[in-house]
Amino acid sequence: MMNDSGRAASRGTDGAKTAYLFPLLVMTSLFFIWGFITALNDILIPHLKSAFSLSYVQAMLIQFAFFGAYFLVSIPAGAMIKRLGYQNGVSVGLLVAAAGCLLFYPAAEVRVYGLFLAGLFVLASGITILQVSANPYVAVLGSPETSSSRLNFSQAINSVGHTVAPLFGALLIMGAVHSGGESGEGMADPRAVQVPYLIIAGFLIVAAIVFKLLKLPAIEGEAEAANLAGPSSSIWAHKHLVLGAVAIFLYVGAEVAIGSVLINYIALPEIAGFSEQTAAQYLTFYWGGAMVGRFIGSAILQFVAPTRVLAFNAVACIALLAVVLTGSGHVAMWAALGVGLFNSIMFPTIFSLGIRKLGPMTSQGSGILCLAIVGGAVVPMAQGLVADLSGLTMSFLVPLLCYVFIGWYALKGANAGMLKSATADSQREATQPAG
Repeated sequence: MMNDSGRAASRGTDGAKTAYLFPLLVMTSLFFIWGFITALNDILIPHLKSAFSLSYVQAMLIQFAFFGAYFLVSIPAGAMIKRLGYQNGVSVGLLVAAAGCLLFYPAAEVRVYGLFLAGLFVLASGITILQVSANPYVAVLGSPETSSSRLNFSQAINSVGHTVAPLFGALLIMGAVHSGGESGEGMADPRAVQVPYLIIAGFLIVAAIVFKLLKLPAIEGEAEAANLAGPSSSIWAHKHLVLGAVAIFLYVGAEVAIGSVLINYIALPEIAGFSEQTAAQYLTFYWGGAMVGRFIGSAILQFVAPTRVLAFNAVACIALLAVVLTGSGHVAMWAALGVGLFNSIMFPTIFSLGIRKLGPMTSQGSGILCLAIVGGAVVPMAQGLVADLSGLTMSFLVPLLCYVFIGWYALKGANAGMLKSATADSQREATQPAG
């Protein structure tokens, strides 16, 4: 039978779980918000490409402006949150994102593409602040043993946002594609984005007020473990981390690049020949596949080594993109959409492999991996360039090469330098006095 102290401990544990449940759910809602907003870029690209008669490279400036903010704003955001706290950081991030959405209204009125890009940068800056606030908050909001589970759950909700957004964009943005009149028959009207982004801005402002008024538990930042760990080597000496940053760069870039061109690709006469509005609805299968795959992968990873799962998924993506490059019709279309399913576990798996055995430098390594998200700005530009020069189908060679590196990282790069590190750990343990 359980004694009084055991029952008290159990009640204490249950009480802690209950106390953290509400703030966890509140914070997890943020993952849905930025997943939703990020996926809308895939609707904006074909829409503004038509509205402003852009090349693929010019259209990909949308992703360049959006993901470039991650690279430029992450470090300042971290410093700001250190001063303001996680909860205030969330409110600031929501208001900054709302300001970016509001810029879309004058951008559409004056029909200036550069102003759209400015709005996207401001919007993404707010999303970056949210990420820097919410990820560590969710990680420390409860038992350290279950932090990975909480983050996986939050990322799954992020995928739900990605899945829903294309339907929203297809209805409210693609549904108003043909304007005629001033824009010319058959051209998209940039003003179609005004109402959807005003709705999003209003929602973000309300959310910022709600977060400011909520009573959430204060979470102290991690102590600077490096100060307690003594001298150590440079963070850049950890090869598996550096190669992991390259893998994150290429993964985010490949995922974003494919999503960015899928609507135009599906609309090609030799693929499906759908209207852009119909093609936008099919984009849900790409992001929905990532959502489903994340839940499946989470279960598989309990029994199979992460390097093997990552390698399998990379090979699957390579095979599907080979079908895209050599095939046509609905087979090629579903092959492209199917990549989303195997993208699912890549980010968290690469991330966890990259920060293994970093000890007191774990937070520094995490920062480097987060900066590598800038791949979402660069790789789509490369695919856009190939699309302009060699055709949209041939441009899928760019993400295919990205997955080749990710497969190599899973098989070799993730363990680069790890054997040496493990040997050093064993030697240190052997020299420590017993007791």
